[in-house]
Amino acid sequence: MSHEHLFEAVLKKKLVLASRSPRRAEILNAVGWSFEMVAANIDESRFDSEAAVPYVRRLAQTKAETVAKNLPSGLVLGADTVVLVDEKILGQPSDAEDARRMLKLLSGRWHEVLTAVALLRVGENRSVVDHDKTRVRFAQLSVEEIDWYVATGEPMDKAGAYAVQGSAALFIEEIQGDYFNIVGLPVRLVYKLVRKIQEV
Repeated sequence: MSHEHLFEAVLKKKLVLASRSPRRAEILNAVGWSFEMVAANIDESRFDSEAAVPYVRRLAQTKAETVAKNLPSGLVLGADTVVLVDEKILGQPSDAEDARRMLKLLSGRWHEVLTAVALLRVGENRSVVDHDKTRVRFAQLSVEEIDWYVATGEPMDKAGAYAVQGSAALFIEEIQGDYFNIVGLPVRLVYKLVRKIQEV
């Protein structure tokens, strides 16, 4: 099969996205990937002393496995994103005060965004998992800016309490790595893993 045909075959492979994230859906739509969405609804608690990379990889894998159990066939995509600052993991804020706390931590400094991606072929006991890391630098935020941003409601269902593709773009000074990884789905990595699992 030529490289061009292989490329087309990968994009034509319909995915089952183990998520209800509109942001992940937008990224897949943008590159023309056909998919359906099925929420995984898993327990996302972190194990005691579990480091960030094993944690996001486990959640991505668990999401894919949970959705795959109810399907007769298909290629299931699980993903999970966390923000890491001073080795502390920031997930989604529990309330407005928690969002303020996270944004104060991020203000005026670099942090890392980790997204793990797991792909699983239903009924074939085949899966691949990997992760991507992007560094992001926030401007120094004033109390007024933090209060305004929290009041928009945007931080409430986002890892690290911000959306790079939303109003938080006003505060981001520099990015090192894959932008889409910050949004929640490193689509280049997804493409590589779909190619890989088809070769397994």
